[in-house]
Amino acid sequence: MRTNIFFFIAFITAMASTAAAVDSNLNPPDGMAKFVVVLDAGHGGDDGGNSHHGVYEKNVALKAVLAVGKKLEAHGGFEVIYTRKTDVFIPLNKRADIANKAKADLFVSIHCNSFHKSQANGNETWVLGLTKSKDNLDVVMRENNVILLEENYEENYKGYDPNDPSAYVTSLLTQEQFMEDSIELAAMIQGNFAQNVKRVNRGVKQNWFVVLLKSYMPSVLIEIGFLSNPSERDYLTSKKGHDAVVKSIYDGILKYRETRDVNLSTVSDGNTSGVAVDPVSNDAIYKVQIAAGSKAIAAKSYNFNKLPEISRVKSGNIYRYYSGSFDSLEKANDLRAKAIKKGYKTAFIVVVENGVYSRL
Repeated sequence: MRTNIFFFIAFITAMASTAAAVDSNLNPPDGMAKFVVVLDAGHGGDDGGNSHHGVYEKNVALKAVLAVGKKLEAHGGFEVIYTRKTDVFIPLNKRADIANKAKADLFVSIHCNSFHKSQANGNETWVLGLTKSKDNLDVVMRENNVILLEENYEENYKGYDPNDPSAYVTSLLTQEQFMEDSIELAAMIQGNFAQNVKRVNRGVKQNWFVVLLKSYMPSVLIEIGFLSNPSERDYLTSKKGHDAVVKSIYDGILKYRETRDVNLSTVSDGNTSGVAVDPVSNDAIYKVQIAAGSKAIAAKSYNFNKLPEISRVKSGNIYRYYSGSFDSLEKANDLRAKAIKKGYKTAFIVVVENGVYSRL
């Protein structure tokens, strides 16, 4: 899927069963690598992040990160790596380096929001992208200006100016391949927040966070709530609020992992493509998802590089676009390969059973 980097597109790609938690143990078979998750607690050390009435963002974020990591480690099947486990300052590029060197499957950064008006509240999850919104720009500039606290930041970031939008474009182009997966994880987490935290759902958003730009894997930055809002600050620092936030993030990571597990049963419809999926009913059909976005585009072949049989499905505020409709997985896999050649690099197959769309 090609992304127009000069327009803000608020993607949310989520499965119909997003809110469900995964209960089965995820320990991988012998010889299979664990799923590597890098957890990043925002700020730290001399950089306290935003603070209100003695509550510091760096502390709230670290407490949440450690709790999420502990649950993942106890669940099994995960290797959890922390950018920090104590109150220390870690430069943004070093945080990304930790994830890149670990060849992580996911990078999850946790923060708390702030605004000059105390009534602002709610949670939001960010993925990489560009925006024209001044409010969104305020958030990203606040988080990115941390690099100005680093020694030799001009050398470390090769002249990069956190206040110059043009500085983000080149790095963004290299991240396109991870966009869809990042959006999917973000949507899962936000869905869980809506169910568990039950505060204002500010949705999935895109912007130019340096720590996401430099992390070359699916990555999200989560603002779990506003410390500038007295009620929300009290909630986030309470056991109830902390536990609800941690559960939402943990369940989102588990669900994301589940959708990417390699299934071991083989399709018996003449498939020779090497694709392995769970058995499906005879009434199932296969489609190829090629794009997703907040704008409604006519479901016509000419709008999608002449791919065949375009269909559009709206889920919440997002439109998902599909090509094809087959009773054969082999044919769907051939179409997916064709879509990738036409530029839809993140195209994937979905199976539709009884009106429910599930990713293979």
